[in-house]
Amino acid sequence: MLELLLADAHWSRVVTVGRRTTSHHHAKLEQRVADLGSLETASDLPHVDDIFCCLGTTIKQAGSQPAFRLVDHAFVVGLARAGLRAGATQFLLVSAIGADRKSRVFYSRVKGETEAAIRALPYRGIQIFRPSLLLGERPEFRLGERIAMLGAPVLPALLFGRLRRYRPIHAATVARAMVAIAREAPRGPNVFEYDAMRASTR
Repeated sequence: MLELLLADAHWSRVVTVGRRTTSHHHAKLEQRVADLGSLETASDLPHVDDIFCCLGTTIKQAGSQPAFRLVDHAFVVGLARAGLRAGATQFLLVSAIGADRKSRVFYSRVKGETEAAIRALPYRGIQIFRPSLLLGERPEFRLGERIAMLGAPVLPALLFGRLRRYRPIHAATVARAMVAIAREAPRGPNVFEYDAMRASTR
């Protein structure tokens, strides 16, 4: 995602916010270290137009359901509110297939609650991306996902019709879709699943 934004002339400046800086160096890149929990009340936010939120964790990585909710709901909504204060008019969120605030599945319910909270904010454009299994390299090892990836080549043949939305998709494809949609900046909220994400990158 970062490389795509830096290479795209549509954005003259790219600001990243995280717990640590990256090794990237670029003339239009500004990296800020911040506590995501206090971002919403920060008073020195730079002006931005678009917010790309790819923040997320797993219950195993977070350590508990409350810790998972803190990252995938509180931090995401806090970032969205901070973006409004910084002048942003578009918010792009990576959610997950099956997100539903009424779901009995905790993970899907939190994702759905987060989507609902973002939709309630007065952004001109809200773009929600719902991938299923994300393909690509991860910094941390996840056994379940690694096993699923081994079966990924045959899954498209099994998932068709209404099940197409559950097809695995490369993280790079999601990133390209987010950048393409951000340039178009459709008014919304809008939801993009498997077919819509792939179509936007063609």
